[in-house]
Amino acid sequence: MRVATWNVNSVKQRVPRLLPWLDQRQPDVVCLQETKLADDAFADLLGAELDARGYRFASHGEVQWNGVAILSRAGLDDVVRGVPGAPGFPRPEARAVSATCGGVRVHSVYVPNGRTPDSEHYQYKLAWLAALRDQVRDGPTEALVCGDVNIAPADADVFDPAAYVGHTHVTPPERAALAALQALGLRDIVRDRWPDERVFTYWDYRAGMFHKDLGMRIDLVLAATPVAARVRAAWVDRHARKGTGPSDHAPVIVDLDEAPDGDIGPVVPPPSARSPKRGTAKLPQSR
Repeated sequence: MRVATWNVNSVKQRVPRLLPWLDQRQPDVVCLQETKLADDAFADLLGAELDARGYRFASHGEVQWNGVAILSRAGLDDVVRGVPGAPGFPRPEARAVSATCGGVRVHSVYVPNGRTPDSEHYQYKLAWLAALRDQVRDGPTEALVCGDVNIAPADADVFDPAAYVGHTHVTPPERAALAALQALGLRDIVRDRWPDERVFTYWDYRAGMFHKDLGMRIDLVLAATPVAARVRAAWVDRHARKGTGPSDHAPVIVDLDEAPDGDIGPVVPPPSARSPKRGTAKLPQSR
């Protein structure tokens, strides 16, 4: 079973890239984030195309913001939209959907950004993560949590830790909240498999960050131990971030039980830019 997660940053804008990508990569289960469409609009836009490719889908969306979905050719049972007990900002937002696919409980999540460490949105982010942890803890033991967690788990997951001082995504409370989720027995599949590699999944649109490979690894596949034991390949599809009209995120792909393309490395294709010296590059918003 091939499982993928991708923050598409507006599924409507990404249709010309999403459908060919499905045909090329042939994932069995796909978790999407930032769909930015209400459920009826999602069905109108993609229902026929997904059906033709053998996918059932469950979406949890809202107009213009947020939105998540699961596409599956491996079954789609016991769908739950949202996270029980999660706070809103101020109302509940469409940030999670879960379903059982091929015997695995799959969660597609879009964790709140947090904005700035001194903001109410940051506290909302931490509380939302705590509710997600409770949901996963109380669910089946064979589980996958996939999505944009808006947290770089360690300094190795950003191009330069010094560039992120004072920003969200790297603060100790955020990383502690993510670690508490992983403490349920969830393995960070890409990092476990490639502990010393330079791997990013997100690059800001501005300032040529992608071409300079100045990114972050914030899109994760976290797998419970029984599922992690089945992993045969795990990689970032960097090719999907190239070209015309891309999302600012690249998909993460994990193969269970067998790897159709082989164990082909952490990033496909690898970045061409060399890692810059620390302190020589800044975030676009800091320029």
